[in-house]
Amino acid sequence: MGSDDSSIRNMPSFVRSRSGQPQKPLLVLEDVYKYFRRDIPTLRGVNLTVERGEFVFVTGPSGAGKSTLLQLVYRQHDVDGGRILFSGRDVSRLTDRSIPFLRRNLGIVFQDFKVVPHWTVFENVSVSLEILGTSQKLMRSRVAEALERVGLAGRGGERVGHLSGGEQQRVAIARAIVTDPALLLADEPTGNLDPALAIDILTLFEEINEAGTTVIFATHDHSLLSSSPHRLIVIDEGRVYEATRGLRAWSARTQMSA
Repeated sequence: MGSDDSSIRNMPSFVRSRSGQPQKPLLVLEDVYKYFRRDIPTLRGVNLTVERGEFVFVTGPSGAGKSTLLQLVYRQHDVDGGRILFSGRDVSRLTDRSIPFLRRNLGIVFQDFKVVPHWTVFENVSVSLEILGTSQKLMRSRVAEALERVGLAGRGGERVGHLSGGEQQRVAIARAIVTDPALLLADEPTGNLDPALAIDILTLFEEINEAGTTVIFATHDHSLLSSSPHRLIVIDEGRVYEATRGLRAWSARTQMSA
């Protein structure tokens, strides 16, 4: 097994660097290419660094590569060129056997929730901890804490299928944060919600970020992008552009260059 594999197996020890040692950026993409068609790259020459504790918006037109970028980070797909470093480790060098150890340090939230409707809230959130072999006592404590953080305290016994769309997305977020991940990836998490609920969910992600979790939030919703001055990454025709002061700065830049 390669050195990157063995390090991933001990991921918690290096994601949170020892005190006194300089911390590496949490995520680095170096000249990353991804092809789904041989002649047209979905991502071309992407260079991106995300520091620990950042909140980063990723936006762009439909099909621009927002989801692909996130999928490369959690190894749903492999890069076709370049490399991705997670806490200094080359993700592309991991064997299939080691990918679950990588994902233990990632929380992932999807547009379509991906919850199990006939399971209870507790069962949906605790499944990540069960996979890790967490004791029942610790599991109950961690799930209760996660549900409180997303505004669902005391509702662990309810069937998820009986909840509203916004509540189901909160269950999905609780499941993503219950393992205390270093990085939270959100792929259009408000795409199936009405505008008021979308703002509520964005606020929840911001609160999670303020507590120390790094967040990458992919969305094409300009009302969300304009509501907060977070760092903004724009993907257009496979290339990455950056507006460090958010949507207004990006809009001004594009108007000036027009």
